[in-house]
Amino acid sequence: MFLNEFRSPWEIQLFLNSIPYNSVVECKSPKRVFSGRNAHCFEGALFAAACLRGLGHPPLLVDLKAWNDDDHVIAVFRERNYWGAVAKSNFTTLRFREPVYRSLRELAMSYFDFYFNTIGQKTLRAYSRPLRLVRFDGRNWMETDEDLEYIGDAFEKLTYFPLLDEDQAAALSPVAKDLLEAGLIGSNPAGLYVPEE
Repeated sequence: MFLNEFRSPWEIQLFLNSIPYNSVVECKSPKRVFSGRNAHCFEGALFAAACLRGLGHPPLLVDLKAWNDDDHVIAVFRERNYWGAVAKSNFTTLRFREPVYRSLRELAMSYFDFYFNTIGQKTLRAYSRPLRLVRFDGRNWMETDEDLEYIGDAFEKLTYFPLLDEDQAAALSPVAKDLLEAGLIGSNPAGLYVPEE
């Protein structure tokens, strides 16, 4: 069983880092991610949440909402009352976060300066309440062959919290060229969002 393969959140992250980014429009279960050895952001978050559950954490997802860019879904966990995250991303800067953040807002803000699109705009705008995956246990979400897009649809019913106002967003500086290049190291071009200029 794939849930027994990992001894820490960091080991889950290393697995996600080692597999290719999936650019196909689908949503595989964690079991299928493990056997197929590829994942996009949402599949990676589901996989991480299932594996974190195997380590004793409740399976929780948070959606990071973006402007002119893809949203990003992360699997969140707590250790000693501090939040951390495991994530799959086509950008190197949007993956693991150590459990050192006092709140989900702090955790979300840790992604802010590193959350940018391919033309160098900083795009993170809000974060969601946690989505509790136990509510989908009746559909065997961790091992099913069924497409799991219905789980993504559940974010539409959650509350989102803004991270900045319109004036702050309008005043944001562009991303430095070297950081943009670093963020895209090893990315799958087919899976990159095409922003409006």
